[in-house]
Formats: sequence, structure tokens, C-alpha cells
Amino acid sequence: MSRYEPLTQFLQNQPGREVRLSFAQIEQIVGFKLPAAAQQERAWWSNAPAGAEDKAWLAAGFRSEAVDLVAGELTFRRGASIDRDAPPNIETGHHPLFGCMKGTVTIAPGVDLTEPADPDLTDWIEKKYGPAP
Repeated sequence: MSRYEPLTQFLQNQPGREVRLSFAQIEQIVGFKLPAAAQQERAWWSNAPAGAEDKAWLAAGFRSEAVDLVAGELTFRRGASIDRDAPPNIETGHHPLFGCMKGTVTIAPGVDLTEPADPDLTDWIEKKYGPAP
């Protein structure tokens, strides 16, 4: 049994589609202090079923969203769990992981993503290996 099993049970017993919890409330539910990474790194809440913590809310049918490290809280939203081996969605053609990073990257206004990041590097590569085909 995982240390985070109490969180799985808590979420399974929630009637709504969303559950907003503070990190302190989660610590109260599981009965121990969350690791420093949970308080400092958004990736700890990533929904990647690699750690016991991710598996706890995924097993309950929830995904973590809207992680606010400053306020120390997040939302668990009821939905389909991630199946990395699942075929693409027939309607959209997208894999279930498509969009998992939505909202985590911001592109500054005026940035052209089609421009080389370093034109000097492009020149060096072309000199060394020749122009791109």
C-alpha cells in the first residue's frame, strides 16, 4: 500500500468534479509532511504516473491542475486517467497525453518561433555540414 493511499480514498469519496486543496490539507489527509519538491516544483504535481503521489490521484480518477506554488494549493479535477499506451482519440487523432503541458509555457510577445534561436550557430552548422537539404 502506498503512503498516499489516504489521498486516493479521500478523492474517491468526493462527490464533485473538482476538489481544491491546500498543501497543508493534503498533508493532513496523508498524515505526513509533503517533500520540499511538492512545495517548490510544479513538476512534482505533473500527472506523470511515475511516483506514488501521482498514482494516488490518478487511481482515484483525478488529475492535478492549477498548481499555485505561491499560495500552496491546487485543484484536482475528476477525469480520465492517463494511459500512455492508449491509441489516439478517434475524434481528434490526438494521443491522451496531447496537451498535458497546456498553460505551462508562455511565449513572450514579439517572439518569432520560426526564426533561428542563434543565427551564428546556424551559420557555423552550415559551414561545417553544408546547407540543409
